[in-house]
Amino acid sequence: MSSVLSVRVPESLKAELELLSASTRRSKAFLAQEALGEYLRRNAWRARALQEALSEAETGAFVSHDAVAAWAESLGTDVEKPVPDADIHLQKR
Repeated sequence: MSSVLSVRVPESLKAELELLSASTRRSKAFLAQEALGEYLRRNAWRARALQEALSEAETGAFVSHDAVAAWAESLGTDVEKPVPDADIHLQKR
């Protein structure tokens, strides 16, 4: 299923789209859908990661800077430490 999306674009972008459409014999709608899909595939992960991080932060469990720094310094050595567990627990409001 598909739906209609109306977008305002600068004249220069519209001209580029029309040129590409004519030269590739693809519709402007097809090219716009492909471009939007590619943009979302490349960038939507940030929004998902932010939502996940906010949800995790709401639990009130955090890892201290000292614990992360000690873990990071051990990486690549013969005695790598495991990923630290939360050592700061805030009370929910």
